[in-house]
Amino acid sequence: MKMMLNKIKQQAKDMKRHTLTVYFAIKDPEMPWFTKLFAMLVVAYALSPIDLIPDFIPVIGYLDDLIIVPLGLALVIRLTPQHVINTAKLKADSAAEKPVNYYTGAVFILIWLLLFGYAIHFGFQFFGAK
Repeated sequence: MKMMLNKIKQQAKDMKRHTLTVYFAIKDPEMPWFTKLFAMLVVAYALSPIDLIPDFIPVIGYLDDLIIVPLGLALVIRLTPQHVINTAKLKADSAAEKPVNYYTGAVFILIWLLLFGYAIHFGFQFFGAK
């Protein structure tokens, strides 16, 4: 069981690295336009709430995400010129190694909470009982 969990974690890390590679490849001006367009479609499909098979259908609903997105990413990587992929992989590896800054995250969460609190306070004053 633990070995299977480690394999799934490794595949998730690989998927993240491939996604970052495609992201940086899209931004490269030497990438062919048709490959760039296909890469954008794959990314849009991955992020879209609309799927070919709805996710609420047990097991089968997630199969399209587990098959179509990785195949799309693999096809984009195969269609992209090798020097563009090499440059994009270097950028993706560099971006993946950057440490997470929890203090910055905490500041942004605090700002959102303050804005949310202000909106609630304003809402009660504006719409509250008189």
